[in-house]
Amino acid sequence: MGAGRLCAVLVTALLAGCAPATAGAAGAVSTRRAPEGSYVVGVRTLTLDPRSARPLPVTIWYPASTDGVAAGRFPVVIYSHGLGSRPDLHAGLTTRWAAAGFVVAAPAYPHTRQGAAHFTRADVRNQPADGWRLIRHLGDLDRAGDDPLAGHLDLTSVAAAGHSAGGFTTSGMFSEGHPTRLRSGIVIAGGGLPGSFAGPPAPVLFVHGTSDPVVPVTVGRAAYARTRGPAVFLSLLGQDHGAYLTPGHPGFFPVLATTTDFLRWTLYGDRAAGDRLPADARSPLTGFEARPAR
Repeated sequence: MGAGRLCAVLVTALLAGCAPATAGAAGAVSTRRAPEGSYVVGVRTLTLDPRSARPLPVTIWYPASTDGVAAGRFPVVIYSHGLGSRPDLHAGLTTRWAAAGFVVAAPAYPHTRQGAAHFTRADVRNQPADGWRLIRHLGDLDRAGDDPLAGHLDLTSVAAAGHSAGGFTTSGMFSEGHPTRLRSGIVIAGGGLPGSFAGPPAPVLFVHGTSDPVVPVTVGRAAYARTRGPAVFLSLLGQDHGAYLTPGHPGFFPVLATTTDFLRWTLYGDRAAGDRLPADARSPLTGFEARPAR
């Protein structure tokens, strides 16, 4: 069997295995039709719990119109940065997701962000709880009559995504007993935290450079092997820790196409987007694997 045919068979099995992984107490994935075009993108910032011991600045990118937020409700993606980084440094990817019809909320974590007064990598273990705190706050905004985002957030269809330490944070959000509205995850150049992938199975996409000197690809593959839901692994052949996230880099387009279609498939229920995943990843720089739920 040729490589292209093998990928198609694996993705068919992965799609078939998705239904129980993305349904549960919160109901089925969004039945809203995935947008066919693209939106202009709006941005706002806010600080969650500013007077607490753990204030959380957040950047939100959203589909916009001339009157503010575009009409409709949009699935939500929580995006987590890596050590010594900040949300705006990932805007090349996150703004394009927003243009595709997602609200992307990116926290700046208190002790791992660039410029943190008391920087410590050990605080990554506390960041999954920050992600859930942000999801709860977005629920408050959606119900608030006076907030621009009110009525525009589909919090029954949420994904978590992140790069490096943010990828570990993403994995940590999929812990025992996590709400099933967390439909899917994207782990970029990351791995798993203790207790990751113990909760309700959900599709996870892993993106990793095979020559990553910071988080070796074996770490990503170990996390991939631990997932219980459908899983996809996009390898960036010979690539490092994240240059492929820079627009204009030859690896950026397959990463953007694969992640966007993965979000369309898992949050909007767009099966055609799921079918496109092997073609999205087709590049001399990439390798692609898919595994159904176990």
